[in-house]
Amino acid sequence: MDDAGARGPVGYYECDPRVVLPIAGFRTPRSVRRGLRAHPYEIRIDGAFDAVAGACGAPREGGVWLTPRLIAAYGRLHRLGHAHTVEAWEGGRLRGGLFGVALGGLFTSESMFHRAPDAGNAALVATARLLASAGFVLWDIQMASDHTRRFGAEEILPAEYRRRLGRALAVRPRPLS
Repeated sequence: MDDAGARGPVGYYECDPRVVLPIAGFRTPRSVRRGLRAHPYEIRIDGAFDAVAGACGAPREGGVWLTPRLIAAYGRLHRLGHAHTVEAWEGGRLRGGLFGVALGGLFTSESMFHRAPDAGNAALVATARLLASAGFVLWDIQMASDHTRRFGAEEILPAEYRRRLGRALAVRPRPLS
């Protein structure tokens, strides 16, 4: 997280409790399944990183945590092969997506957005499938919302998170792209 206009090193932030989504036990709510059938988005990986990060950094209710300098840092991680996007496209237009960072068997979803019904859900469900098929073992989403709880988000204490993180970093999954 970052503060608008901040200078110097980006501060360290750790959620307590930490929130993870299950990969093997990911739940897709019935209403989301219906919505995705009604809006069949094309899913792309890493096709529009800058556009996804920019949309995630747009002003929204509750303020902006994704500042221009953080977007630039995530862009550098993307060019190094560590940050990735999962995008929902419709009619050649980017309608929703999420981005995150992959390290070993850990994927951290940093932010997501949508501009059309169920486009964010399409990216979230596609990410779950992608992580499972690639062999990831830990999906960190930092904080829970009512929406992510519907998909099985679980709050864990920092010590448990660090234990899971240690195991995840030792895993060598297949590439996400």
